[in-house]
Amino acid sequence: MTKEEAMQIIKNENLQFFNWFNDHDISPNEVLISQQGNIWRVSTTDERTNAISEKEFDSEEKALENFIKRVRGLNKFQNLSI
Repeated sequence: MTKEEAMQIIKNENLQFFNWFNDHDISPNEVLISQQGNIWRVSTTDERTNAISEKEFDSEEKALENFIKRVRGLNKFQNLSI
């Protein structure tokens, strides 16, 4: 998956609750994706904005696949809570 494909999925599915490569301050209950050198990190934040279940990837493609999977799951959960 490319960044463009991931953004198209986010747009098409109207996904929320994510932080795209540090585009804003970390918020509670969101999925983060970031890059440091040749490592991509995907994690979820808890209600106190602590990063939990962090996973590192050596490929952007795999990181983006994991990121989209988590964002979709969080959005389903958040919609059930409403």
